[in-house]
Amino acid sequence: MASHQALLIIDYTNYFVADKGALTCGEPGQAIDKNIVKIADNMKKDGDWVWLPTDVHRPFDHYHPETKLFPAHNVRDTWGRELYGETGKWFQENSGKDTVKQFDKTRYSAFAGTDLDLRLRERDVDTIHLVGVCTDICVLHTAVDAYNLCYNLVIHKSAVASFNQAGHDWALDHFENVLGAKVVK
Repeated sequence: MASHQALLIIDYTNYFVADKGALTCGEPGQAIDKNIVKIADNMKKDGDWVWLPTDVHRPFDHYHPETKLFPAHNVRDTWGRELYGETGKWFQENSGKDTVKQFDKTRYSAFAGTDLDLRLRERDVDTIHLVGVCTDICVLHTAVDAYNLCYNLVIHKSAVASFNQAGHDWALDHFENVLGAKVVK
């Protein structure tokens, strides 16, 4: 029986999580590592899809809007773009499985400029679980696009983080009260 659920582990890289990351969430981002792995293990065990949309940039890309807002980050083939901590180890151990896949994204939303919607629909996925960073940027924009594409949303509160606590809190409220997402522990 095919799974109708997918987990998206969004942007859980050294640049966004490690102490020396260019746009680090620091401790809040590091604290969710084990929770992400636990959720990924459970979903994999249940036969669900586990995908890792991962931000990628070229240094000093004057045509990309983020260049005006943030320092260079998630540059391809750098330490900073590597997956962080236990989540990175989990991916290395599971990356050969058909249900586990990492893919590039160049915008906040995992749907923008990718074939994510097509891949989810091919697999009859109707429910998307979201974890990762940043709650109020890439997780939020992915959730908004998923909502507009009529997916059911589950946000794992214990597995999202941001470098902006007020933005994090606002996004959690927005997921539930504006996007109709189920926010779980």
